[in-house]
Amino acid sequence: MDPELAGLYALHVLFAGLWTGAVVFVTWAILPLARDGGLDAGPLGSITGRVKRLSRISAVLLALTGVRMAMVLDYTETSVLFETMRGYLLVGMIALWVVLMGLVEVGAGKLADGTGRQKVREPARNARPFFLAATVVATLLLVDAGLLAAGTL
Repeated sequence: MDPELAGLYALHVLFAGLWTGAVVFVTWAILPLARDGGLDAGPLGSITGRVKRLSRISAVLLALTGVRMAMVLDYTETSVLFETMRGYLLVGMIALWVVLMGLVEVGAGKLADGTGRQKVREPARNARPFFLAATVVATLLLVDAGLLAAGTL
């Protein structure tokens, strides 16, 4: 394998895993704790800020590495993107990536709004549907990536 491509894959998978892991962790560990009042506004605000930052950094790095991988693998032709299963998976990945970015931004925004007013339970309830949806989308992204990496389609 080309060393550049190997490095791109490694960086891409690393940040996809970090982003997905952070979203799942917030959904299944942080939000229930906040909803039950077991977390103060300060720590919740700090976690929210870190998740937003990780989400934004991951989104940028995934976009950059994904575009470069598409160029190296010669997936940039319209016929490849819209006439092959690999192309459909790639287009689906891009669409899911945009949806995940939006869901995390809105969910984190709902959390941040409440922590600024020293509230925890209400913001956690308001953010929950967005983080649940983000968890589903992140899981679909990983499945999509696995199908692409399998290379058997």
